[in-house]
Amino acid sequence: MKNKVFIVGVVIVVVIAFYCMATYNGFVRREENVTTAWAQVETQYQRRYDLVPNLVSSVQGVMKQETAIFTAIANARQGYAGARTTEEKVAAASSLESSLSRLLVITENYPVLKSSDNVQALMAQLEGTENRISVERGRYNEAVQEYNIAVRSFPGNTFASLFGFTIKHMFEADSSASSAPKVDLSQ
Repeated sequence: MKNKVFIVGVVIVVVIAFYCMATYNGFVRREENVTTAWAQVETQYQRRYDLVPNLVSSVQGVMKQETAIFTAIANARQGYAGARTTEEKVAAASSLESSLSRLLVITENYPVLKSSDNVQALMAQLEGTENRISVERGRYNEAVQEYNIAVRSFPGNTFASLFGFTIKHMFEADSSASSAPKVDLSQ
């Protein structure tokens, strides 16, 4: 009889030990999921940090180049319209031809001048980046929710406090998030 009680006692202790081990490992797995999800959010923040300034600079560079050519063409046309003498008209026409030849060189290299396309590409990249950030934030919050449910539910909450697992905070938008960010290409 003592052997049976001893065996039952050992089985109970082993079951409890395995339950504790499984519970602990579950908390560790969930906590790692939270950590990984946050790392993905940070990865997307880094993507935005790296991408946006480069795209803005690229678009500004192309737009400045096109603006310079179109300004030169407009000035040459005005110069020709305001020219009174033949020499002034020749000089204005030469200036216009020079500007047009630069425009043709750019057009050959870039079949369609794409200032508006570049702005659209910038906006698409920004939108894509913001969508990626939003998706990763959602995944982070899902991982936090799963973890927090495990930490707060009985009997897990007993083991969580015993092993030092505490509630994680979900991502919440900053109060400034209610206003849209501004992209300024005029600089």
